[in-house]
Amino acid sequence: MNALYLDIIGFLIATAIIVVTGSRLSKYGNLMADMLGWGKMFMGIILMASVTSMPELMNGISSVVILDAPDLAVGDIVGSCAFNILIISIMDLFYDHKKPLTSVAQTGHIIAASFGIILMSLVAFAILMPDIFGNIIWIGEFSLLFLLLYFIAIRVIFLYNKKDNNHREEKKQSYSLTLKQVVLRYSMNAIILMTAAMLLPYFGEHLAKASGLGQSFFGTLFIAASTSLPEVVVSVAAIRMGTIDLAIGNIFGSNIFNIAILAIDDILYTKGPIFQHTSPNHIVPVLGTIIITAIGVVGIVFKEEKKWKLAIDTALIVLVYVLMMGLLYYIK
Repeated sequence: MNALYLDIIGFLIATAIIVVTGSRLSKYGNLMADMLGWGKMFMGIILMASVTSMPELMNGISSVVILDAPDLAVGDIVGSCAFNILIISIMDLFYDHKKPLTSVAQTGHIIAASFGIILMSLVAFAILMPDIFGNIIWIGEFSLLFLLLYFIAIRVIFLYNKKDNNHREEKKQSYSLTLKQVVLRYSMNAIILMTAAMLLPYFGEHLAKASGLGQSFFGTLFIAASTSLPEVVVSVAAIRMGTIDLAIGNIFGSNIFNIAILAIDDILYTKGPIFQHTSPNHIVPVLGTIIITAIGVVGIVFKEEKKWKLAIDTALIVLVYVLMMGLLYYIK
């Protein structure tokens, strides 16, 4: 069988495994959070975001350590951030046909969204001026700033959730599984997911070369979409359960976590600061993500009461995303 077909089959199988295990991780992560008494928004931003971003983590590690493909790692991260915001529009399409999705979301999501905008803005600076921050040994100092801001964001979100919990009534529930059983099943699915995610950049690198689209475009669009599939699965499940804040929290939280992953990729890439070895074309999805995140924030604050198929804010997100991908393809 042709090597290209083997790469395509391998890529699809790895993606399918991520979808299945991502769904299971969401289920047990959701159950674990309920047992621990966490709010849905906090669970989505912290627990579910770290779970569904595992493919990006493992993809980034294997891209820089095994494949020496920093463009693929950066393209996946910034592309995933853009695709994650697009998921809000996808959810809005399948949500109530009269009421916009963002109109029922907690305003607390603005905290995570704002930190996402701050972090993406710093990524833009790093892309445009990769030497401006300097470096320690081979590690870019901007990566240390990413990690610092990530932990500050988690702290702020934790304090907000703690304050919010003081006004929430606690309900006692009975569970068919113990916390120990839930943690064990969560861990087993996480291992399977990480294994599949390690294979994505291997097949993706070969497909990028065969397609002629280049690492920058291919990583931003195709691999980013596949590694964001767990977010899609979580979001669809949340819509069915009626827990909108879980889905939206997962999306904004994943984007924050993704920038922390970018810092990890830079630490593991020993040839120097990662942005000195990647394409400046990544500025397109970065700026696009900043714009569509800001649009999402406006939607949450304004809370439009009516829509036609899509609300104005989610329709604008789709429009900007399509224009962004078109521009990236044009300059690839």
